[in-house]
Amino acid sequence: MVQATKTYTGYCVKCREKRDFEGTVVVSDSGRRMAKGTCPVCGTKMNRILGKES
Repeated sequence: MVQATKTYTGYCVKCREKRDFEGTVVVSDSGRRMAKGTCPVCGTKMNRILGKES
């Protein structure tokens, strides 16, 4: 199953700003859905925890 990339808004810890990033949805070990991607400015990994699917 291939996940398409979408644009999400997340907080970059290195830049200390909210930024839009391209990410894919993955399920963590604890069962939470999260979007993972990289910051377009500095290249740091970014995460955003998502709500339940509807």
